[in-house]
Amino acid sequence: MKSFVALDFETANQHRSSVCSIGLVFVENSKIIDSFYELIKPTPNFCCNWATDIHGIQYWDTINSFEFPEIWKHIAKEIKDLPLVAHNSVFDESCLRAVLSAYELPIHQNPFYCTYRKSKNLFPELPNHQLHTVSEHLGFKLENHHNALADAKACTHIALNIF
Repeated sequence: MKSFVALDFETANQHRSSVCSIGLVFVENSKIIDSFYELIKPTPNFCCNWATDIHGIQYWDTINSFEFPEIWKHIAKEIKDLPLVAHNSVFDESCLRAVLSAYELPIHQNPFYCTYRKSKNLFPELPNHQLHTVSEHLGFKLENHHNALADAKACTHIALNIF
């Protein structure tokens, strides 16, 4: 796969629709051509301590951010019909479906690929298949883990090496 968009969400609480940040990396002909990061006012709009402990995003960080539909109308034009790639796509795709549904927006039709599942098949010798483990195995040091853009960049590196 030479052209795709790597996607990562962070959520504010137990609801998959509560995306509070998004990171995207756009790849064309196996080259990174653009990236995007944005904080998002989640729906429902509250943050759980356990989520904040993971990614550091708090209620006050997103209170003046756009809600997802405002962001989606811009990035959907850039994503077009490109395949989407995520590390543990079960989570990220379910977040995308949930937030689109919460705002009664059309559900995406893009194919979704998972670097986590693919890496489990390709690298059974690894102690685990977490994002930082797989990306470091392939020569990319993930810094600022659980920042949506940093995670999308690590996912991009993995995808460029395994798909």
